[in-house]
Amino acid sequence: MKRIGIYLAITFAITYALEILVVIPLATGTGMGSALAAPPVAVQFIIGSMMFIPAIGVLLTRLITKEGFKNAMIKPVDFRHTFKYYLIAWFGPAVLTVVGAALYFLVFPNDFDPTMSAAALMIQQAAGASGGETIPGDVMQTMLWAQLAVGVVLSPILNCLTCFGEEWGWRGYLVPKVHEKLSFIPTVLITGVIWGLWHAPLTVIGHNYGVGYPGWPFLGIFAMCIFCIVIGTLFSYLSLKAKSCLPAVIGHGAVNGFVSAAALFSISGGNPFIGPMPIGIIGGIGFIAAAVVCCAAMSKEERRKPAEPTASNA
Repeated sequence: MKRIGIYLAITFAITYALEILVVIPLATGTGMGSALAAPPVAVQFIIGSMMFIPAIGVLLTRLITKEGFKNAMIKPVDFRHTFKYYLIAWFGPAVLTVVGAALYFLVFPNDFDPTMSAAALMIQQAAGASGGETIPGDVMQTMLWAQLAVGVVLSPILNCLTCFGEEWGWRGYLVPKVHEKLSFIPTVLITGVIWGLWHAPLTVIGHNYGVGYPGWPFLGIFAMCIFCIVIGTLFSYLSLKAKSCLPAVIGHGAVNGFVSAAALFSISGGNPFIGPMPIGIIGGIGFIAAAVVCCAAMSKEERRKPAEPTASNA
């Protein structure tokens, strides 16, 4: 427990300090950063850099506690038998995103745009506002389909560095440590809430859920915690089964690369709390179902394990 406490203290202290004192002022143009408000691309880069902090937390915790790096969960283990978890991590998020989007558009059929024309128009308008050239509609549609294909195939590779920064911390350190003390379901509930609260400063300024909605910002923080519990359950299952955080790195990269895909087919752009993106309750139904399956599988496995001998009867 001491190592968990040290890890969380380091990770949250660094993250909250940087985001409150640096990232939020630069992103919003307020406070001390009002004269140095960064452009959107720079803001996204700065926000992305925050993903390295959980890994820094692991590194410092292992050094401070002299734990070392023997069981660091950063390399494949018995890959011949665990490769299936890597495949699930790579392609599963796209499948689950499509499942949730399909359900959303069944519920809201008038919002479905199979040609992605609304998304293409928004991109054209943005390009025109920035002085860019107008792209023909058929070319734009081809580009969007290519973007979706790249999201499925290459996102885990393109996002692996930043996602490793988070996943070495959450699934490579925190989850295994908590799972030593608790069964799988309370482990993913507790670590999911922790992961969601870690995002809180950025959720407050509109990351993922926007601003100005009823219940802002607490509803957004709550929704982020639920989303983190759900996808964290899948990532935790894959990592514990593979004995490595690498499937979680791959899965996280896949989610980040494909999370907005469903919105391309929405005329309205959707609602972040509902769908079609998986951060919404309907759009996330595929991930919710997967989380339930993971919990059932791990609970069944835990019931089959022989009880550990206690100190009195050892």
